[in-house]
Amino acid sequence: MKRFWASVAITPDAGIALDGKPVRTPGRVALTLPTAALAEAVADEWRAVDGEIDPRAMPLTGLANAAIDRIAPDPARFAAGLAAYAESDLLCYRADSPAELVARQAAAWDPLLDWARGYYGVDFVVTAGVIHHPQPSATLTALGEAIASRAPFELAALSPIVTISGSLVAALALADGGAAAEAVWLAAELDSEWQAEQWGEDDLAIPPRQSRRRDFEAGVRLLSLLC
Repeated sequence: MKRFWASVAITPDAGIALDGKPVRTPGRVALTLPTAALAEAVADEWRAVDGEIDPRAMPLTGLANAAIDRIAPDPARFAAGLAAYAESDLLCYRADSPAELVARQAAAWDPLLDWARGYYGVDFVVTAGVIHHPQPSATLTALGEAIASRAPFELAALSPIVTISGSLVAALALADGGAAAEAVWLAAELDSEWQAEQWGEDDLAIPPRQSRRRDFEAGVRLLSLLC
């Protein structure tokens, strides 16, 4: 679809209007945003369209559509899908060698687990290797409740952060001020960076990494615009 509108405005209810007509989600629901800052940012995405619409250049609009169409009808179900990441959280599965990688993982991942221990009063089973080890039921319950308490737009923001990092703990730390976005990104990419250092950068891996980074940053930005 090519751009067909001349003007973009924010409506009194924090919706988006093109030439005075309200924008709707793919599900035909009004695209209404929960904060003025987010409404302005989404409006800017529509203002920036030049020629054909490229959804990849409108990540906030995409996340807002997801929040309204996919998450809001059943937030508990969506949150449960994210909560499942706590059962095999990236941060709990470590290398047993070489020593430098073990040390790097500990330096990047231990502070995030320590934050969760203090913030939620939980503990974790940390193991070497990829064989699954169950986490304490109290930990799963606490983390599940923490993600279930989020509103649809916050769940939409956290979704790419959780799925890209493979860590519910890291995403919650980012959302609740326990970690900076860059620290979470570096923690998520630590193993990939290690492999690239050892064997060289794989040209085929660069575009997917760039795509993950864009999606991660979109989630981070959405979180910041909900405050």
